[in-house]
Amino acid sequence: MINRRTFSKAVGLGTGAAAVSPSGLQANASAATASSTQGGTSVPTVPTITPGTHTEFRTIRHVKAGLLNIGYAEAGPAHGPVVLLLHGWPYDIHSYVDVAPLLADQDYRVIVPYLRGHGSTRFLSRHTRRTAEQSAIALDIIALMDALKIHKAVLAGFDWGSRTADIISALWPERVKALVSTSGYLITNVKTQLEPALPAVEHNWWYQWYFATERGKKAMENEKERIALCRYVWTLVSPNWNFDDATYARTAEAFTNPDYAAIVLYNYRWRIGLIEGEQRYDRYEKLLAAQPSIGVPTVTLDAALDPFTLAGDGSTYRNHFTGPYAHRTIADIGHNLPQEAPTVFAQAVVDADHL
Repeated sequence: MINRRTFSKAVGLGTGAAAVSPSGLQANASAATASSTQGGTSVPTVPTITPGTHTEFRTIRHVKAGLLNIGYAEAGPAHGPVVLLLHGWPYDIHSYVDVAPLLADQDYRVIVPYLRGHGSTRFLSRHTRRTAEQSAIALDIIALMDALKIHKAVLAGFDWGSRTADIISALWPERVKALVSTSGYLITNVKTQLEPALPAVEHNWWYQWYFATERGKKAMENEKERIALCRYVWTLVSPNWNFDDATYARTAEAFTNPDYAAIVLYNYRWRIGLIEGEQRYDRYEKLLAAQPSIGVPTVTLDAALDPFTLAGDGSTYRNHFTGPYAHRTIADIGHNLPQEAPTVFAQAVVDADHL
């Protein structure tokens, strides 16, 4: 999930700008886009749909890219401007099952990949170490873009997906047309993660400390226990989201990937400095430790009920974004923002593309 150091800075701050409801934001967006133009063209308004309108992607495709055979869903015209939607933990591509068709209807080519260790994505070699440094996941997405001959795309994500999109925007801005980053700037500096955070922050990161233990490792390596644990996380971080068994089951299928436990455990243990990363990624991690700025056009989103988003107005990370920028706080929505508020998320993508 998100960067606990950024969250630590937010604890105790006021909420800043008032949060708006998904319906309210949509109304505001409609009013704004009706009169705004970019190069003489008005910004499209995404129609409002009920979350859960769609339940499945029609087909899952696969492509060899870098170290992986990546499974991904695709929607929209083959030659449309590309949007890459990146999921987080403990989620999968179904976080975007409503967002993708909304963007496809706006003539975007929408690509939604399973991250390494998730769903139908597989390592090409059994000899490749199952690591999950932040830069490794970003390089997976660069490799996917290369394999699909996508030079430039709008990147949008939440959780691990936000971090990955932030990294690509910072290190390879020439590949990014625009960015939507839920929870703002999530690039991790492992050294700062070694310092204790405020008690409320440490409390919210209980699963990270759990994964650092042998007991937590055993739970993640047991398929039944990991699926139960991930469902419990959903209830904590999205308190207003009344998802049903079928909705969770569709995503939980992605957690049966044979590399799932190894990837999740590695990511969280690496992030708090318990294990060393692979040498091949050291140069990228050195760059990321410097907390590079992001200059591409960006919309940041904060979900007001996400326990990792206390500041509410984006002020704790605003200085990291140096290009055209907009921020929105979404009331009554939790951590899985694209699945809980798909119209809001899709509109943010369209708006970012027109900044």
